[in-house]
Amino acid sequence: MPLAFPAPLAPFAARADETRGRLHAERESTGRTPFQRDRDRLLHTVAFRRLKHKTQVFVFHEGDHYRTRLTHSLEVSQVARAMARTLNLDEDLAEVVALSHDLGHPPFGHTGEDVLEEVMEGAGGFDHNAQTLRLLTKLERQHGAYHGLNLTWETLEGAVKHNGPLIGPLRVKDKPLPVAIEEYAEKHDLWLHTYPSLEAQLAALADDIAYNNHDADDGLRAGLFSFDDACEVPLLGPALRDSLAAWPDEPREVQIAEAVSGLIGKMVADVLAETGRRLEASDPQHADEIRLADRATASFSDEMTEQLTVLRKFLFSQMYRHHKVNAVRSQAKRIVRDLFLLYKEEPEVLPPAWFARQEGESMEKRMRVICDYIAGMTDRYAIHEHKRLFDLSRDML
Repeated sequence: MPLAFPAPLAPFAARADETRGRLHAERESTGRTPFQRDRDRLLHTVAFRRLKHKTQVFVFHEGDHYRTRLTHSLEVSQVARAMARTLNLDEDLAEVVALSHDLGHPPFGHTGEDVLEEVMEGAGGFDHNAQTLRLLTKLERQHGAYHGLNLTWETLEGAVKHNGPLIGPLRVKDKPLPVAIEEYAEKHDLWLHTYPSLEAQLAALADDIAYNNHDADDGLRAGLFSFDDACEVPLLGPALRDSLAAWPDEPREVQIAEAVSGLIGKMVADVLAETGRRLEASDPQHADEIRLADRATASFSDEMTEQLTVLRKFLFSQMYRHHKVNAVRSQAKRIVRDLFLLYKEEPEVLPPAWFARQEGESMEKRMRVICDYIAGMTDRYAIHEHKRLFDLSRDML
């Protein structure tokens, strides 16, 4: 059987041989493209390994079968690569953007992010995408010549603005530009006013596809909402009913898995169809034409967007704000807030390396060091540290 070789890249694909390069010049690999090298550097980071013990909705000790940030990131990268391959894009760029998209999340997901944003008010705030950039360009240390990973312009662009422009008339969120992104952009212009590459846009949609389907899967398996209730929800309901009809004698977990698989396929097909229509209408001949467009090129259809909105509302009310999840969120808020305030008032309890980073700095910079330290914690480490520092019934050491 003949080997199957990749199709030539589309004219609007990002091209590794045309990369805008790295902030710090270095000799490229002879055996890997710059985007492949970016991916490999990312996979070897401490931040990526820590995703194993950072969770989506459930805290790490609630079960071994629920998604973590690591498994979610792997699932996103699979969907992103598949869509990039279909459109003849650079799969490696789509993959590295997908793998990096959650690196900046603190322990306990969006709950931890909310607390850090609150305690950092007036000191630069907190944003998980900005924290991802800090990790990739400053906090991770693998090389003696520079801080960070020295990734390509295209990878950093995708990591920072995969959801759309951050400044200018097309910006996707009406909020100030995070300080970390603003500071980095002063020395490395990431075109914050434009859309990212099509590869990065697909990675963002792959995130939507993965977390909506897999949160529904986890919620059903955890019993946060019933199978019958889920059958009444757009998108999820038809998929569950079709699976039940096709596999009536199979266990419930198989029926759910079949439904989720089918729904992922349906959503991927919708993105590819809508993106294909937009490509045909605009006929871009270079990756920069994708960036400079007045709207996203990769997108769900209007019909799919409307159905997804209803599904998200269902998951929010029935899962993300379920009383059991709320109880855990309450604990998580206290853990993050307690740790931050203690480190701020008594910095000497920080590990020596982190204490040294903030010693002699202004209060704002000290707070940023504390924020970086907490943001890098896993769920279980944050819980352990809180017990060690606040539980008076434990041994002192």
